[in-house]
Amino acid sequence: MIELHTWSTPNGRKISIALEELGLPYTVHAVDITRGEQHDPAFVALNPNAKIPVLVDEEGPGNEPITIIESGAILMYLAGKTGRLLPVDLRQRLEAIQWLMFQMGSVGPMLGQVHHFLRFAPELIPYAIERYSKEATRIYGVLDTRLADREWLAGPEYSIADIATYPWLARHDWQGIDLKRFPSVLRWFEAMSARPAVQRGMEVPS
Repeated sequence: MIELHTWSTPNGRKISIALEELGLPYTVHAVDITRGEQHDPAFVALNPNAKIPVLVDEEGPGNEPITIIESGAILMYLAGKTGRLLPVDLRQRLEAIQWLMFQMGSVGPMLGQVHHFLRFAPELIPYAIERYSKEATRIYGVLDTRLADREWLAGPEYSIADIATYPWLARHDWQGIDLKRFPSVLRWFEAMSARPAVQRGMEVPS
């Protein structure tokens, strides 16, 4: 059995979407980060960085338990465990990994800053809002160009790169982004939103 320690954030939802897509049985342990539960000693023992998500697989490599932190690493682990959601062809696999890294290094961190300064900062800081909003628009433009001539981020195959990116773009309204400005992203976003496994994963934890 797989245990998912998570909360209703984009990084957490990446993993629940992947688990739903793969049809793997799992249990959910909600870690309420609004109450600081990620700093509880029991959780920090799982992840010294005190961040969700954390995945615990009782049937890991060699049929031994394994605990994995960092959402990108968890996605790669699940893809390797099942042989799914990463292309077999090496070139296409590298495409998927590259765009997963783009999500980890750009999409998540930069859109997360927009969320913070627009919604959670104790005061509005025009410089920060302008800086990160501009970067968010640039990132959406990069994705729009990428998706202009391919169905999915890695090309013809749906992959963990798409799964990693979607929950962040699902909060486009938080970022002040009108998806109609990015027609290729909008087409991709609607295709993602229509997937039953994505819909289920976005509801975790309930």
